[in-house]
Amino acid sequence: MTNVAEAKAQLSSLIEKALAGEEVIISKHGKPMVRLVPYERDASPRDMSVRIWEGEVRLADDFDELPAELMTAFSGDAH
Repeated sequence: MTNVAEAKAQLSSLIEKALAGEEVIISKHGKPMVRLVPYERDASPRDMSVRIWEGEVRLADDFDELPAELMTAFSGDAH
């Protein structure tokens, strides 16, 4: 168990220990407060059948059209 002050000074070392599988507990006033564990990325495929934005977002009909004046500004031909 490591106290908060030690954890601040040894964070890199504690991270390495947690990544190596060692249990890292950080305490405050002698009481365990948190456990440092490696982040596990959720690699499961997203359920694309859930349409949480359906009816909430609308794209304009001309979404893919670039106005001529904007194209001119990007091309550097504007004066």
